[in-house]
Amino acid sequence: MTWLVWFEGGGTQVQAWLAALLASLAGAALCLWLDTPLPWMIGPLFATAMLRLAGRDLRTPVWAREAGQWAIGTALGLYFTAPVLLALSNYAPLIALAVGFTLALGWGSGYLLHKMARTDRTTAFFAMAAGGASEMAVQGERHGASVERVAAAHSLRVMLVVAVIPFTVRWWGSHGLALGDDVYHPGAAEVHIGGLLLLVALTSVAALLCKRTGMPNAWVIGPLLAAMALTAGGMHLSRLPEWMIRGGQLFIGASLGCRFSPAFLRAAPRFLASVAACNLAAMALAAGFGLLLARGAGIHPGTAILATSPGGIAEMALTAKTLHLGVPIVTAFHVARMVVLVLTIGPLFRLIRRVARR
Repeated sequence: MTWLVWFEGGGTQVQAWLAALLASLAGAALCLWLDTPLPWMIGPLFATAMLRLAGRDLRTPVWAREAGQWAIGTALGLYFTAPVLLALSNYAPLIALAVGFTLALGWGSGYLLHKMARTDRTTAFFAMAAGGASEMAVQGERHGASVERVAAAHSLRVMLVVAVIPFTVRWWGSHGLALGDDVYHPGAAEVHIGGLLLLVALTSVAALLCKRTGMPNAWVIGPLLAAMALTAGGMHLSRLPEWMIRGGQLFIGASLGCRFSPAFLRAAPRFLASVAACNLAAMALAAGFGLLLARGAGIHPGTAILATSPGGIAEMALTAKTLHLGVPIVTAFHVARMVVLVLTIGPLFRLIRRVARR
């Protein structure tokens, strides 16, 4: 019913959404012309963000963001054939190591932010934990953090990650996984209308079930798990049409860009500048860790950097897809990190706080 509420809200919301859509298309066209990585996400993100910061009223409805997440989650799930899952089992120790590194990096970055921005330790901790903005804001609020600052910090983190990492990874090249490129192609090579309709229905139901249970990133994880189960079981219903994937990227980019506003920059400028500095340092450290993993495990450097970066599942997996890198590896690393982070961030914060008081 979300879309009904949106359209019943009046013409102003619809006009703001259409304006955001036009700006997103223009930004995507510019990035296509410039040949940037992820043009259908980076273009809309920066086009809408710049207009929002200039004071324009641009909005994206919740259903647009969820539709974008659904498209990306479904497209990612189609990569997980049985051979891919078998190959990924060899990376379980590396995934566990990367998750531990991410938790430590978040704690260290939070401490640095606390010192640089002179903000309270609780807000700094949840602002730098590499999880979803909504999940970290909710967890932070439970422990007394400033929700507005935590949400603003994660919005800025995502923008920095999307602005920096895809271009960095492109510099490393776009091919070269040890397991062979043929292993990583989606299970279904063609679009089949009947199969596509069934795939849409099944993955949408999975998203709704995950959302009902309160799972974070439900519209990414639900379709991803459903498509993964079908593909691993040998049921190759259809691949997603390219326009669906591009539309999903556009919706996600526009939703991210519309989070920004003139008030965003005016609110605690020292805090935001410190967040930017801490995130750039965290990205550099994560890239270094990824390169060590690449050398030790024989993973392509670009894949390793994406897998260990402090970005989101959708953004990093899409970068891997665009640059023909290891989509399942990147997805597996980020899904594992998200699950562990959401489940442990609260107890971890309480443990750190108890130790600090001794």
